[in-house]
Amino acid sequence: MGDDSELKPIRKAPSASSDTPSASTPYRWPLAVVAIALILLFAFLAFLWSARRAYETTLTAGGQAGRAIAEEAKAIAAKFASGTITRTFVAAIPEITPAGAGRLELATARQVETFRAEDSLSVFWDKLYLGTTVSEIRVPVTYRYHLELSDPWKLDVSGQTCLVIAPPIRPSTPPAIHTDQMEKRSEAGWARFNAQQQLDNLEKGITPTLTQYARDRRHLALAREQCRQTVAEFVRTWLLKEDHWRTDRFHTIKVVFADEDVPEPAQAPPTLELK
Repeated sequence: MGDDSELKPIRKAPSASSDTPSASTPYRWPLAVVAIALILLFAFLAFLWSARRAYETTLTAGGQAGRAIAEEAKAIAAKFASGTITRTFVAAIPEITPAGAGRLELATARQVETFRAEDSLSVFWDKLYLGTTVSEIRVPVTYRYHLELSDPWKLDVSGQTCLVIAPPIRPSTPPAIHTDQMEKRSEAGWARFNAQQQLDNLEKGITPTLTQYARDRRHLALAREQCRQTVAEFVRTWLLKEDHWRTDRFHTIKVVFADEDVPEPAQAPPTLELK
């Protein structure tokens, strides 16, 4: 060949091949890990936010329920505290009318009463004895006792005991005389003729005498304990109505009457206890 120039091979630039690693390849997995971590973090924060909201809602509801219970307890305490329980009780007593209502019948006591009269007569300066007239009446009597609901009441609170200072006991007059069971007898002296008159006078005096008997302390003492029990049952019925006759509230009632001489009413024995 005339051209003696040296032929040099032509080299092509190497093309990018799939076997050649990319410059971003070393960062691909760390970025994926970071992304997953961020997702988990956001999910955890969302869970915490939801839990906090649920807790606050529950706390608010619980607080409202607690406040409601506290308010109820406060109302109960105020209603049955010493000084207000009397007004609450008196307000619940039935309306008093002037037509004979407003009495709480307490007790009855049945007794056989004997009435006797004697009359002796002598004349001529007591030298001549004309005899003695004797009359006697035996009759069963029922004494009844009550108290006036309009009279002053006082109720005190001492722990779980309700102390009741009740109005004085009053006799219901006149007492009931069982005339169908009345027994009469009369005997006159040999020169006396006034047996029937004496018997009639004796019978006329029975009602006023029995009215006096009903008021005396001896007859009243016979019925006092039954009267006390009746008042305790009356107050217990009211406490049941108010939902306060139970072991966690009132479970003991003491009753003292205003006409009793009791130096320390709070030291009186229980009248009624919740068994």
